[in-house]
Amino acid sequence: MGAVRAVRYISEAEYLQTERQASAKSEYLAGQVRAMAGASYAHNRLCTNIAANLHLALRNKPCVVLSSDMRVKIADVNAYFYPDVVIVCGQPQFEDEQEDNLLNPTVVIEVLSPSTESFDRGEKFAAYQRIPTLREYLLVAQDRIQVEHYIRQPGGEWQLTEYTDQAQNVHLASVGVDLPVELIYEGVTAAYSKQA
Repeated sequence: MGAVRAVRYISEAEYLQTERQASAKSEYLAGQVRAMAGASYAHNRLCTNIAANLHLALRNKPCVVLSSDMRVKIADVNAYFYPDVVIVCGQPQFEDEQEDNLLNPTVVIEVLSPSTESFDRGEKFAAYQRIPTLREYLLVAQDRIQVEHYIRQPGGEWQLTEYTDQAQNVHLASVGVDLPVELIYEGVTAAYSKQA
């Protein structure tokens, strides 16, 4: 998502009460609220491309693709994040009857922005790793063709595979689909060829 800036420290209950009534989204990590700014055209296009193609690929499977409005709760680290795209398989589990805090994502995808890249790679990824159901984490660059694909291994460590060629396919083993890099970057890559 777009730029993030620290605001102040509050309780989880206060965050949720405020967030459920807010017109703009904020993320929460251990008492710190981070306001989310708007995203660029490239960021939005990448998110839409990813969600649309995954939706089509998963239509006859027991998995659902959700957009950046689905908040994910990570209880172990007192965090609430809005992934750019999330896949949940089987029955979704929620924190409460509001059904707005998903507890069991299978795949989380973040499109990197200059202002959020270090957070997405660092604290956010460390927090996501605490979700027992999470099997795969993707980081998608918006200023170049680069998809970083982290897969949880049986021992709990995360294996990284990078994709930098439009002819490659990102194989999401946990949901049994391939996501072509070309389709991720469709409509976004013209700027890269002009820079070359």
